[in-house]
Amino acid sequence: MTTRPQLRQLGLNTGKKARLHRILFQHGVRNGTAIFLPYDQGLEHGPRDFFANPLASDPSYIVKLAVRGGFNGIALQIGLAEKFFWDYAGEIPLILKLNGRTDIPSDAEPVSPVHASVADAVRLGADAVGYTMYVGSPAQERDFEQFRQVREDAHRFGLPLVVWAYPRGSAIDSKGGKDSFYAVDYAARTAAELGADIVKVNFPRPELQAGARAEYARTFSPQQAIEAVVRSANRTYVLVSGGEKADDAAMLDKARMAMEAGGLGLIFGRNVWQRSYDDSLALVDQLKEILAKYPAS
Repeated sequence: MTTRPQLRQLGLNTGKKARLHRILFQHGVRNGTAIFLPYDQGLEHGPRDFFANPLASDPSYIVKLAVRGGFNGIALQIGLAEKFFWDYAGEIPLILKLNGRTDIPSDAEPVSPVHASVADAVRLGADAVGYTMYVGSPAQERDFEQFRQVREDAHRFGLPLVVWAYPRGSAIDSKGGKDSFYAVDYAARTAAELGADIVKVNFPRPELQAGARAEYARTFSPQQAIEAVVRSANRTYVLVSGGEKADDAAMLDKARMAMEAGGLGLIFGRNVWQRSYDDSLALVDQLKEILAKYPAS
């Protein structure tokens, strides 16, 4: 088991430390772990994600669900934050996503353009900002350059920076794919080295080895893989994504492995809101039961 770093070990400035303390100890399970509700899929995937539960297309429904479910925060793009977050401002932390793209163009050379600022986040009362980084994309030079400005602004304004570290691009496709252990491990390390305070990753799949580096082309258990990813992030907190809606038992098992590995917590979107309201809350309660077993030391 990898030990999760303590808040005081992260080298944060006062603003970041204060906001992260509020997120981790005044919301959710209130024990230094976290569960976040992301709602950026309408931009990233299109309205098709709401077909399973049409009520989820209404941002008011999602924000209410986040508050009622006792999440540590909700991640929104700026348009939705402007129009819908004010009803619950102060009741739940906001992570303002600063960039995003549609999935209409090819993933061969993806880059996620910045469309909001850290100053916008401060104005909206956000407790953190989010940035999607496409690690391995042929366009990563532009990606890293715009990220540099976001990182500097987040530091200056004292807002924690959460990086959605997504391996993407033709080179990633030829080296095991975006969810391979190799790709997820590299993405976590990259985000940490470039200055993320928290990194969001998908759960690694060690069986995806076609074309991956030789070091990853042997047998790893899922637990070994997620532990390695958390180690690669070092003193950067790790959030594990729920990904697409999946079997509940398998999903809860991955959540346990992520926490056992020293992860900060979970960020579950479609797995939560692509089901009925009551079923969503029931699942969240199960996830929070897992988080309650891994308090900050």
